[in-house]
Amino acid sequence: MTALFWILMIGLLLIGFVVQARLRSKMKEYSQHPTPSGLSGAEIAQKMLSEYGIHDVQITSVEGYLTDHYNPANKTVNLSPEVYHGRSIMAASIAAHECGHAVQHAQAYSWLTMRSTLVPVVSFSSRWVQWILLGGILLLNVFPQLLLVGIVLFGLTTLFSFITLPVEFDASRRALAWIDRSGIMAREDYAMAKDGLKWAAMTYVVAALSSLATLVYYIMIFMGGRRN
Repeated sequence: MTALFWILMIGLLLIGFVVQARLRSKMKEYSQHPTPSGLSGAEIAQKMLSEYGIHDVQITSVEGYLTDHYNPANKTVNLSPEVYHGRSIMAASIAAHECGHAVQHAQAYSWLTMRSTLVPVVSFSSRWVQWILLGGILLLNVFPQLLLVGIVLFGLTTLFSFITLPVEFDASRRALAWIDRSGIMAREDYAMAKDGLKWAAMTYVVAALSSLATLVYYIMIFMGGRRN
C-alpha cells in the first residue's frame, strides 16, 4: 500500500509539474497578445466592478509573479505588476477572474463564504500541522492521539483545498461571461482567455488531489499503528 501511495504521489507531482509548465507557457504566449480595447488589467478590473455596481473594492498592485488574489477581509483586488499594468489577453482575463471573486463576495456566494470561514483555522493548521504530524508519527506507539490531532488539522486543510475548487471555477465562469458580454475581446481572444484560466484552475485541482492523497497516507499510518 505504501508503494502504491508513493507511485500515486510521484504521478501527481509529475502532473503538477506539467500543469505548472503549461500554465507558464500559456501566460507567456497570451501575454504577447494585446486586447483590442487597449485597457490595462487595472482598468479592466475597474470596469467590471463598476458594471456590477461594486464601488467599495479597491484595486491595488502587489509585488511578485502570479500573486494576484482577492482579499475579502479588506475588499481589495490585488494584481501583480504584469497584470495591473499589462494590456494583454492574459492580464485582462486574470484581472476579470479576481473581480469574479469580488462579485462572489458581493453576492454572498456560499462556497466563498464557507472558504472564508475556514481561513483562520487553516492559517493555524498550516503553521503547526507538519510538526504535529511528525511528532505523532514518532510517538505513535505511546501517544497515538497526537497523530490523530494532526490528521484532523490536515483534513481541514484538505477540505479547504476542495472548497477552493468551486470558488475558483465559478470566478472564472463569471469572468468569462462578463468578458463575452462586455465586448472587450474578439472571439479568438476570448478563446485564449478561456484557455489560460482553464490551466490556472487545473493547478488547484492537482493541489487538492495531492492533499487528499497525503491525508489518506497519514490515516494509513495511524490505522497501522493502532493494529500493532
